[in-house]
Amino acid sequence: MAQLWVVEDDETIRGVLASRLEAEGHRIRAFADGGSALDRALPGPDLVLLDLGLPDLEGAEVCRRLRASHPDAVIVVLTARADEMDVVVALEAGADDYLIKPVRYTELTARVRAHLRRAGAPAPEAARGGRLVLGDLTVDLAARTVVRDGVELGLRAKEFDLLARLAAEAGAVVTREALMSDVWDEHWSGSTKTLDVHIAALRRKLGARPAIATVRGHGYRLERPED
Repeated sequence: MAQLWVVEDDETIRGVLASRLEAEGHRIRAFADGGSALDRALPGPDLVLLDLGLPDLEGAEVCRRLRASHPDAVIVVLTARADEMDVVVALEAGADDYLIKPVRYTELTARVRAHLRRAGAPAPEAARGGRLVLGDLTVDLAARTVVRDGVELGLRAKEFDLLARLAAEAGAVVTREALMSDVWDEHWSGSTKTLDVHIAALRRKLGARPAIATVRGHGYRLERPED
């Protein structure tokens, strides 16, 4: 049974979310503001539904602090803000996904199930076992670490899964659909903006090598060191 946190200041929405998710068999803890959730002692949640429009703290800041204190938790932000930059800021703050209000509850519960499945899933079949070496970069699939010149790069869980998937087929284009299916969920529906944000984060952490090329209309390609 997964433990879910609902951080939402609107009492009606908070109650409906909690009851819907309890009906799915999850344990729920509900919070009316960010401070209450951040003050919560361990053990932490498996998944957090986080409203960005909180009364006490900026939602992105709550997201950053939750990510720091609960690095393995899935964070899904809920926002009534249609501006794409608000979504990008939340994803860069550590969110794994987002949903725009008003939330369709069938989509919400489907997303929650998908994220919880993926949270405990192993790496894609093509990227299991041993290590992948790309020049001075070593992706250790068992230890889930990425090391360059003896220094470990601090990748988040989804960033590691994404790099491992691309590295397994270095030099070849991996479609957006394949990346969403293998790194997020095979039944994924909705926006793939989260993929673009995670790719951008990977590029910053990898630097210039190995390059992640965008192949417009298709997907992404991790360049081989000799390319």
